[in-house]
Amino acid sequence: MLDEHEPTNTRHPRQRSKPGGYAAAAGLAPLVAAIVVWALNRVLPNVDPDLDLKIYPLVLEATFVAALVFGVAGWLWKGFQPTARSYGPLWTAAICLVCVWDLATTKWALLPMPYFPGPELVLQGLIDDRWILLESAVSSLKLVLSGYVLGVLAGLASGVLMGWFKQARYWGMPMMKVVGPIPATAFVPLAMLAFDDAFLSGIALIGLAVWFPVTMLTISGIANVPSSYFDVARTLGAKPGYLIFRVALPAAMPSVFIGLFMGMGAAFLTLVVAETVGVRSGLGWYFKMQKDYFEYAKVYAALFIMAVFFSGLMTLLFKVRDRVLGWQKGVIRW
Repeated sequence: MLDEHEPTNTRHPRQRSKPGGYAAAAGLAPLVAAIVVWALNRVLPNVDPDLDLKIYPLVLEATFVAALVFGVAGWLWKGFQPTARSYGPLWTAAICLVCVWDLATTKWALLPMPYFPGPELVLQGLIDDRWILLESAVSSLKLVLSGYVLGVLAGLASGVLMGWFKQARYWGMPMMKVVGPIPATAFVPLAMLAFDDAFLSGIALIGLAVWFPVTMLTISGIANVPSSYFDVARTLGAKPGYLIFRVALPAAMPSVFIGLFMGMGAAFLTLVVAETVGVRSGLGWYFKMQKDYFEYAKVYAALFIMAVFFSGLMTLLFKVRDRVLGWQKGVIRW
């Protein structure tokens, strides 16, 4: 029998908060934010009375419809509640940021024009130059992927050599310490002299930017593989090739993927510079051209597309990482 002075949980299990309550609130938050932003856009006047808002209100209405579907699904469909709980706050924050952007530019002019255009002008720039932007995006994607693949292959090769062979590390590490910290963009004159084709010089610059982090992280990963792994493999009769490609490299993959992520960021940083030197296409070329003409709305449109590309490629790389390192999920947390 329980002592009468012993504290007991008098709350009935049915009275506890339902796990789906937060998911439903998170799912409805984007809808509330979309309604507020739409109302502010309708009520508050524009600083420029001649600015005719056409595209931005349509985007807000489409956002409202999508948020309505998202909120209803999060409220009624239990299988969708984890998604609503994960992405609802992020979507709400994105809507609020766009609202702040609109208020600071189109409504109150807190930021100077033409350097900070509002959402309407950026969207109009996307539509007006959609075909040029599409062609530039395809060109940039070819350039960045070509340079990235080249840098990854070179980085893995040099990283395995210097991580496994002492003589290669003895001669290679001094060069890494000297050349590696120098930004790849500093080698623009050399790349232009070495290659007559501007596209090839851009590939070389991006490959150089990717090569250094991939090499260093591959060396670090191989050097930190526990020696017991090799001892067990040698006991079973493993040859040097097996030790390198079936023991050392797979065990170093978590470190290698960090280098791949860093290399992706370095590739996009170098892309803009590579496309402003001799290349007559690409987002970097478009970016520079519109900046020279003070078309900053179109500059932000190019930056938006570049951000979408970078986010998409990073997400794809995360998927590859999860696939390749699926067998280490119980050992390494990410």
